[in-house]
Amino acid sequence: MDDPIGSHLIVKLETDDGLVGWGETPPTPTWGGAHMKYYGETARTANDMIEDYFASIVEGQSPLDIGPIHDEMDSVAKGHPYAKAAIDIALHDLAGKRVDEPVHDLLGGSYRDRIPVAHSLGIMDNDRAVAEAEQAVEEGVETIKVKAGLDAERDVDLIRRLRETLGPDIAIRVDANEGYELPSEAARITRQMEEYDIAYMEQPVDDTRQMAKVAENVEKPIMADEGAWTPQDILDLDRHDAAEIFSLYVTKPGGLHRAKEVGVVAEAVGMRCDIGGSIEMGVGNAANLHLGAAVPIAGMASVSPVNVRAEDYDDQVAGIYYEDDIVAESFTLEGPDVLVPEGPGLGVEVDEEKLEQYSIDQH
Repeated sequence: MDDPIGSHLIVKLETDDGLVGWGETPPTPTWGGAHMKYYGETARTANDMIEDYFASIVEGQSPLDIGPIHDEMDSVAKGHPYAKAAIDIALHDLAGKRVDEPVHDLLGGSYRDRIPVAHSLGIMDNDRAVAEAEQAVEEGVETIKVKAGLDAERDVDLIRRLRETLGPDIAIRVDANEGYELPSEAARITRQMEEYDIAYMEQPVDDTRQMAKVAENVEKPIMADEGAWTPQDILDLDRHDAAEIFSLYVTKPGGLHRAKEVGVVAEAVGMRCDIGGSIEMGVGNAANLHLGAAVPIAGMASVSPVNVRAEDYDDQVAGIYYEDDIVAESFTLEGPDVLVPEGPGLGVEVDEEKLEQYSIDQH
């Protein structure tokens, strides 16, 4: 099996009575917490862990026994949350189809039926970034996320240009991806960006204690991402006053079941969140959207893709990161929001012909 960076693993679970559940995980070998607290995974390692350790646990179990299955997976392998998330998502899809309910109802019910889209600008030339942001706003998006952290002068200049171009009513958030070396540098750059009314700064440095030093020297909130994986991480961030908000993932905690636990702990300490991810295809993003619907504190704009099939793609920009997808129906952008899929389970079906077309594993 080839395993280039950026490949996603798709899991298909089937029951004896013919129900099918789908899961997706987008692991990355360079993605983890500070000081090797967590570690990278790849599609190959996730596949190997599922085949060698987790498949035998799931076999013969009821898809409704998601909690006990998690405990069994944790007992045979520490870590590997992305591999576990693929199983977890497929189980939730099966469980929802079994009881004829959407996944968000399995997670406790829906607080919202749509998630505001934060259109993410990757590291690129500033002229191109401004043009892309303009188009995304014209298409309805009200929040722009800016990747930063490689060149402070470039970063501040881009924020200035975006604010001048987009006007005062568009939210601009910044994600440094741990890119600034020192808390003092990160605080200085954040203060410069505050002049252009950024919404908040996401993960400017890698360590929780360093994040706290930044937070105490800026006005805008600090968001944790690489530093927020588990309930224990949330408690640590709160203890050190390192972040007011965080990015809640389906995958980082190991699936929807564990992610809901993270959300409960965060709500208890007074934090709020967006829904983060790794630009999933339709299966994984459906899981993201159901999580966003079911977590009370997850009302912030999120980088939730608007997954479209090639047949529906028409050079749009807002929330679009792939020009095709493996789901049978495109997602819907309505104003600034992507709608949570309706129907039992994840509310999406997989086009298996497209899955085969884009597969890098042909055996």
